[in-house]
Amino acid sequence: MDDGDTRYRPETGCAAQADLRHDSLIATAPPAQRWLLIESHTPWPRQALTTLEHTSADLVARLCRELGIRPVLVRRYGRVDRARGRRWGLVDCRPGREEVRWGPLPTDEHLLDVLAGKVPGTISTEPVYLVCTHGRHDACCAVRGRPVTAALASAYRERTWECSHIGGDRFAANVVVLPHGLFYGHVPPTRAVELARQYDKGFVVPDLLRGSGAFSPAVQAAQHFAREAGHSPTVDNLIPQSVQQLPNHQYRILLNTIDPAMPSNATSTGSIAVEVSAHLDTVDARLTCAGTSPAQIRRFELHSLTAD
Repeated sequence: MDDGDTRYRPETGCAAQADLRHDSLIATAPPAQRWLLIESHTPWPRQALTTLEHTSADLVARLCRELGIRPVLVRRYGRVDRARGRRWGLVDCRPGREEVRWGPLPTDEHLLDVLAGKVPGTISTEPVYLVCTHGRHDACCAVRGRPVTAALASAYRERTWECSHIGGDRFAANVVVLPHGLFYGHVPPTRAVELARQYDKGFVVPDLLRGSGAFSPAVQAAQHFAREAGHSPTVDNLIPQSVQQLPNHQYRILLNTIDPAMPSNATSTGSIAVEVSAHLDTVDARLTCAGTSPAQIRRFELHSLTAD
């Protein structure tokens, strides 16, 4: 178990306080276009990759930085079967390239061959659901994440994994749906399966969506405001055509739109121009259970939205 400090009280944790403040989920997904999933059968330390063999940990971390890949540890919910071999997963979330590959992980050093492209693995058509339960990083993630993992695993066991830290502890329970890189926050166990079923239908769930890590925060904000204005919440809609940075932390984003009535292979039926600005608000709050106060929160404001 890695539930963190035993003095933790759920009602005063960072996630409970974020609930009380009504912290916005909008555009809070950390950018992550590619992922390396590393199955681990040992308890996770605070810094996840240090569970790997020392030399491999340093090399894996460096290669992931160079390649723009986010590494996370994963494990099945419940009792770990240590006799079962470990696996690695390589996920591409870039628009039009969405893909999940799996392969066996005989040793930690094997990850170097995976990152070098020497081991292709096997393409999977099944989505992956990651739920952050990294209690040694933040207790809220374990306390809120495990019931969500249990709910997802009861319906989709082979798709569901607990994972190490993914960011946004105050939004626990955090769920990432791959390969589209959809980050969901404040997910209650009663709605966990809903996220999976909607994804199978090709839809996002806007009220729990933090954004897609495949895109920058400004694009995530533009997509949110477009959906709020009534544009289709389909997964492959609202892909950015261009992003222009303007003075005073403003952005102009042009999003492609697809009519949901069109065939699934349709490219674009129109566009939406969205202008947003980014602001940093100082709050008297801890953004993690181990954090300090005051802290800064980024907020996006909509200036204009025009559909062609």
